[in-house]
Amino acid sequence: MAWVYTGKLYDSEFQAGCHATRIREEGFLVANLFPRYVYVFRTRKGRYGVKCMC
Repeated sequence: MAWVYTGKLYDSEFQAGCHATRIREEGFLVANLFPRYVYVFRTRKGRYGVKCMC
């Protein structure tokens, strides 16, 4: 299993957290996969993203 990173970075942790919650509840819309782990991470430049392990 590998981490899958979403393609968008967010300016605030709140925005990334909302996206992570949506992935947890609805799964990936394209593949209908419900990931085991969903994390919000911070880049070196201070932006936030979401990564999942399916």
